[in-house]
Amino acid sequence: MKTKIEHLILGCILAPLAPIAGLLGFWCLSFTLLSEKWIPVCALSGLALGILVDLVILKKLLARADQLGMVFWIAVFLFYTVGVFGFFMGVPVPNAALAIPAGFVVGGKLAHETADQTRVRRDSRQTCILTTGLLALVCIASAFFALASPSTPSDLRGMLGLGFEVTQTMVWGLILAGGTGLLVVNWLLTILSVRLTYRFLCKS
Repeated sequence: MKTKIEHLILGCILAPLAPIAGLLGFWCLSFTLLSEKWIPVCALSGLALGILVDLVILKKLLARADQLGMVFWIAVFLFYTVGVFGFFMGVPVPNAALAIPAGFVVGGKLAHETADQTRVRRDSRQTCILTTGLLALVCIASAFFALASPSTPSDLRGMLGLGFEVTQTMVWGLILAGGTGLLVVNWLLTILSVRLTYRFLCKS
């Protein structure tokens, strides 16, 4: 039962990779090289090719998921980090949710390797440093875009329904306080995900 749950979650992480990469890759190529009318056709072709790749290799990939190196999983995490950042148009909050699947992968590997508590603590801390460090870069990029746009104060006022003018100082305060809080949440989500996954998969 636990193996099925683990494979289901890993499948949800791995399955979108090829279709998304195919869709975006073919869209970018067609946008650069072809006329506008061919862009939708090429993008859908890339999506279909990605789904075909999943049908061919996904089952095999899941069968040896615990043997995949951390370089592979870091590449997957980077892929989703960039994708989520772009999809939500530079808003960094959704990126913190990626700490959960990242912790699940690390906790699963620790469980399969029957790691002791010393290694669990060490790898949990290293995973927290990785996910929080990357989120910090995302927050810096988001802050740059927000501060570079003159419409940010009015956008925040309209989005939050505020009855007063939002100043640049307030924007700075929101960036610093919100960014710090988001990094703390990301750290906690990562360490909880690693340890809870480890305990769940290690229980007989």
